[in-house]
Amino acid sequence: MKHTISILVENHAGVLSRISGLFSRRGFNIDSLAVGITDDPTISRVTIIVNGDDYTVEQVEKQLNKLVDVIKLKSFVSDETISRELMLVKVSSTSQTRGEIIDIARVMQSKISDITPSSITIEISDTTDRLEILQELLKPYGILEITRTGTIALQKGNETIYGKQSSMDIH
Repeated sequence: MKHTISILVENHAGVLSRISGLFSRRGFNIDSLAVGITDDPTISRVTIIVNGDDYTVEQVEKQLNKLVDVIKLKSFVSDETISRELMLVKVSSTSQTRGEIIDIARVMQSKISDITPSSITIEISDTTDRLEILQELLKPYGILEITRTGTIALQKGNETIYGKQSSMDIH
């Protein structure tokens, strides 16, 4: 089962290395990893997507909580989160295929970021499943280059990584 682990960490050099080292030492594969600063520049949020049973994820959580740079950690199963990933895909195009590729991009609610006489670059931010659908639809045209970010996620509802949030706490 896929689990999303959201970790607030101190924004210091070497923190990501310690986190990834912990996964490596335990032989646990990371499906996706994304890191970014929060509204507080001294704190970063690390979002890790892992595939494993509840026991294995619980053991990893215990080890992560022991790391000195970890401020707070929360784990979710996929239906408890809103998650997105960004993909840029450069597709070969000709004057004959350009319209079809643009139509596919439009239907998938993606954005054309660049057009040249021989290629189109498409940008999409969506769920991992929808990115994979777009990729499959574009394969017949010839994918020249593709890059994807790691998944970012937030818990659904008004709970936060810090705990429950009342409407009085929201500014």
